[in-house]
Amino acid sequence: MLRKTFEHEIQHLRDEIILMGSMVEQSLLDSVAALKKRDVEASREIVQRDNVVNEKRFHLENEVMVIIATQQPMARDLRVLASILEVISELERMGDYAKGIGVINVRMGNEALLKPLVDIPRMAEIGVSMLHRALSAFVNEDVEIARVIPQEDDLVDELYIQVYRELMTYIMADPKNIERANWLLWVAHNLERFADRVTNICERTIFIVTGELFEIGTLKDG
Repeated sequence: MLRKTFEHEIQHLRDEIILMGSMVEQSLLDSVAALKKRDVEASREIVQRDNVVNEKRFHLENEVMVIIATQQPMARDLRVLASILEVISELERMGDYAKGIGVINVRMGNEALLKPLVDIPRMAEIGVSMLHRALSAFVNEDVEIARVIPQEDDLVDELYIQVYRELMTYIMADPKNIERANWLLWVAHNLERFADRVTNICERTIFIVTGELFEIGTLKDG
């Protein structure tokens, strides 16, 4: 009976992770769309929405602690629960990146965008796609997909470098562009970090199945 209850509770947590992930995905896409349109009111709503993500994290963390205290999890079970805690934390931080983009849009006030947004929305789309598939791999314990997804982080990094270089040309052309360039650089930075955290989720999927915990980026670079 205990085992059946444990599996039911784990499935519930997995379902909640997918829900939390969808909230974060939507917030990121909405934050970039609001920036592109310079819709400050939409950005304020996104900033407030982050509170729901935070509350979800704390609620799920509490559920995990209750399971640990009451269900006598075994070695693999503990890996699952520890990984769930890590993924919940990663999602909350990713939500902060979406919130941060919203804050930037609000702080820009009436300032026009320095340049049309092309690469930044593309970074957001790739990051959200990566997260969606990474969470699916996590709940299904699909190691093969978890190993492949982090490779796409290279494309996000390349787009970040491209954004950085382009913004530097605007600054060199006119130093008065520094502030507006910095706004967009911080947006791109948030999106780059968002994709990095998807890799962390993939690492946890591999850990659950194999018991091996390592940094995929470190292994790839080596």
